[in-house]
Amino acid sequence: MALTSHVLGVGKAFLLTGAMVATYFLFAATGMRVALRSQEVSVPDLAGQPVATATATLEVLSLIIRVEPARRIHPSIQAGSVILQEPPPGLTTRQQRTVRVWLSAGPRPSQIPALVGQTERSAQLRVQADSLELLSIAEIRSALYPRSTVLAQEPPPETRSTSVSLLVNRGERTVTYVMPDLIGAGGTEAADILREQAFRVTVVGDHPYPNVPPGIVLRQYPQAGFQISPGEPISLEVSR
Repeated sequence: MALTSHVLGVGKAFLLTGAMVATYFLFAATGMRVALRSQEVSVPDLAGQPVATATATLEVLSLIIRVEPARRIHPSIQAGSVILQEPPPGLTTRQQRTVRVWLSAGPRPSQIPALVGQTERSAQLRVQADSLELLSIAEIRSALYPRSTVLAQEPPPETRSTSVSLLVNRGERTVTYVMPDLIGAGGTEAADILREQAFRVTVVGDHPYPNVPPGIVLRQYPQAGFQISPGEPISLEVSR
């Protein structure tokens, strides 16, 4: 009887130990799955990002970038930006994994058209139609050439490139004057002098002012000190 009780006690202890071991491994496996799942991230879309931006994007997710040496021509993504990646965006991967990227070599060089002699607007439309980049527009002012005409370009026509710069004539600089202080002057005399310089002058006298003779300038627009050019409007308010 004592032997039977001893055997039963050992069996119970063995079963209890086995249950505890099984529970331990169950929790360990669950914890490992949770830990592994917490290290999983979704691969971001890097298309169009410069290398520095793509690198920073991956570092936030604890992923490593590897730039492949061979660049590929792309019609719209600028040189040095990502055009392809592996794994693709949206795929789930583990942290510290590598993401391979291929960079753009820019668009295929085109033959630069002859733009000298065209208007600035026509040249811009041609550049856009040929999928070229307009890098800059430099300006000069000359009376020897028509206004808004392209006088030079870089690179020259028939050169193969992806971009072009233009030199455009803005026309002769307009003569400007400093608006004088006309308050207290005779409105008729002031208007005559301004009209002789091709200004458009309007004289208005709506209200009488005490102790002020008729026709004296009380207000003016533009005010004294402003830059004005011939042809611009000037308004004078005089006493009545």
